[in-house]
Amino acid sequence: LAEWLSWWRSMQAKMLEQRRCLALRLYTCQEWAVVKVQAQVRMWQACRRFLQARQAACIIQSHWRWHASHTRGLIRGRYEVRASPLELDIEIFMT
Repeated sequence: LAEWLSWWRSMQAKMLEQRRCLALRLYTCQEWAVVKVQAQVRMWQACRRFLQARQAACIIQSHWRWHASHTRGLIRGRYEVRASPLELDIEIFMT
C-alpha cells in the first residue's frame, strides 16, 4: 500500500507539473499574441500619423506654390513712368 501511495503521489506531481507547463506555454503564447497585436496597432497608428502629416505638408506646399506663382509677376511698390519721344523709363521703387 505504501508503494502504491508513493506511486500515486509521484503521478499526481507529474500530472501537476504537466498542467503547469501547459498553462505556462498557453500564457506565453497569449502574451506573444498580445505583443504582436499591440505592435501592429502601434505601427498602423504611426503610419496613419505620418500619412496625415505628409498630406498636410503637401497641402501647405501646394497652397504656397499657388501663392508664389500668382504673385511672382506682381512687384509691389511704387511705379513711376517717364516717357519722352525717344525712350521709355520705368522706375520701380520697392517699399
